[in-house]
Order: sequence, then C-alpha cells, then structure tokens
Amino acid sequence: MARRHTEAVTFRSTPNSIRRVLTGTRETELARGELPALDRATIHPYVDARPGPVYYQREAHPVGLEAERVLGDLDGGQALLFSSGSGATTALILALLGPGATVAVADGGYYGTFALLDVELARWGLNVVAFDQTGEPPNADLVWLEPCANPMMSFPDLDAAIASAHASGALVAVDNTVLSPVLLRPLEHGADFVLHSATKILAGHHDALLGAVVCARAEDHARLHAFRTASGIVAAPDPAWLMLRGVKTLALRVARQSASALELARRLGAHPAVERVRYPGLGDPVAARYVEAFGPLLSFEVAGAGAATRVERSLELIENATSLGGVASTLEARARWEPERVAPGLLRLSVGLEDVDDLWADLARALDALG
Repeated sequence: MARRHTEAVTFRSTPNSIRRVLTGTRETELARGELPALDRATIHPYVDARPGPVYYQREAHPVGLEAERVLGDLDGGQALLFSSGSGATTALILALLGPGATVAVADGGYYGTFALLDVELARWGLNVVAFDQTGEPPNADLVWLEPCANPMMSFPDLDAAIASAHASGALVAVDNTVLSPVLLRPLEHGADFVLHSATKILAGHHDALLGAVVCARAEDHARLHAFRTASGIVAAPDPAWLMLRGVKTLALRVARQSASALELARRLGAHPAVERVRYPGLGDPVAARYVEAFGPLLSFEVAGAGAATRVERSLELIENATSLGGVASTLEARARWEPERVAPGLLRLSVGLEDVDDLWADLARALDALG
C-alpha cells in the first residue's frame, strides 16, 4: 500500500524512506564496504574442466555480479546490468515480447524510450501507444510507467495502475531512474520489472554509461540473462565499478538533491519570468502518497525558445548540458530534442550537490536578465 505523507521533508535527518531501504547497518555497510578489484579480464579459467559462474565476460564478470547483488538488494529483486538504459530497454522488450505485442508507454516520460520503441523496434512488429499515466492504462502486453516522468513530471497512482494492468493481463515495467530505490521501490507495489538508467543518479558522477533491469521473478531474470548473453548487450567492468562507488553515497546525494530541488522549485514558482514549474513536490497529492521526497529533477517554462536560449547562455555555475542525476547541476532546453512534445520555453533542471543559494543566485541572475 502507498505510504501516508505527513509533513514536509527538511532532511535534517535521514527520511523514513531511506532508512527503510537501508535497514539497520545497511547504509554503513554500503559506505564502508570495500569495492571489488577492477577485474577487466574477458576470460577466466575453467575449474576441473568445467566453466564456473565467471568464465567469459559476455556471460558475467566479478564486478558486475557484485553490482547486481547490491542493486538487487536495494530494489528488492534480481538485477541485471546492461551497457546503457536504452540497452536495458531494448533487451527487456526483445527478450520478453514478440512481434505484434503492444507496449503502452507513459506520455511525457523519457522521449528516448518512446522513440526507441516507436521508431526502431516498431520495424520488428512492435505496437506502441502513448497514454496519460495519471489515469488507467490501456490494454497492452506491457505497460511502461515512469514516476516523476522526465521532463513533464507526471506521477502515476502506482497501486491502481499496476493492478489495472495486471487485471487485463499485462506485464508492468517502471522506469525508476529519477527516484532510485532510495525513494521508491516499485516491486513492492507489484511491478514486474524496474528499469534504471544507472548512468544517472545511481552512478551519480557523469562518468559511467550503464543500465539495469531488476526483476520480480526468477524466471524472468533467467530469460533476460540468457538474452543478454546471446545479444551481447552487456555492461563492462569499469562502469559497473563506478556504479558501486556511486551507491556508497546514494542516500546522502538523494537527500540533498531532493531538498535543493524542492527549494529551487518553490523559488522558481515565485519568479515573474517563470510561467510554470513542474515538480511533484509542489503539492502533487498522488506523489505524496508514495514518496517522502521527490528527487533531483524539475522543469520550468519561460516565454519561448529565445528566452530559454538566453537562460542557457547566461548560466555560470549550472552546466548547460544534457542528462540528469549527477553531482553537478545541469540545465537544458528540451525542445532541441523533442520539439513536438514540449513547449519551446521548457527548461529541464537536474539539481546537483552545489549550495542551494549559489544555484538560486545563478538561476535568478539568468532569469532577471530576461527583463
């Protein structure tokens, strides 16, 4: 069941959602535990003329196995790493579905997911439909949800949406890239799969390209693992190691980034040059039932493409760059990538670990210059 939201989160102490995931000494173990050796070997000797659990890197490697164990523990399922978030999406669709299957994808979510499915995989007989995830999902073979949808920031009623999808015979995948298992564990709400672009907040430092799928059922994990081995959509040891490094500070980063994002969303909403702010922490009652904090991502609109470009060019501290979830704040006008879906003046902001007042000074200076 969804949790009751009782008060604003200030992060003077660790939120209950973080304590619940990192039960007891788990947070300390993650922070203090030694990282495994960065073993880049592509082959490992057989033992007594038999392949062991690690014998060829396309099948498995020591660093990847440890990263999968840690992520599976955090998400409450069985994890598999892939070469990127898009690679994880591709593997999930091709391994579990077939020609003629229908995928219902949350509208307003990551544009790369819909483009991958509707443009590339549709050539192989996949049917793709977009839907408003704040309502009931349509009939499909797979329903794809995205809490804190990037960049439109809608939030589904997970319990209701997942129950409805299952009642119609659909599988459910939840892209939990923005929130991470620190704030939300979709498998606990009945999802069949959780997807992460681990490039983002899990790795957290803008230096690793990585994706992951966490499965609720062992048989789905086995099928997906077999497909990964056959297709070669595998994660290399280096990014897997960097994700393990990032997980050491995940709880602390999520807390600070979420608190700063909420504060900036409030200040942006009061600035005369800002026409609209999208952030579930600004009173979304559905989101507040499921999470106690709302992650690092928000979007806001200024008066058109020209104004958005001027904001981009005026920033000094915040990087004018794509991607999200890293320790450095980034901002970009999303219309350059998805002009048919977003307003020309929509700016997406991923809040990092910088001082919130310094971030606001940078934003306010750029917005004030719009006149």
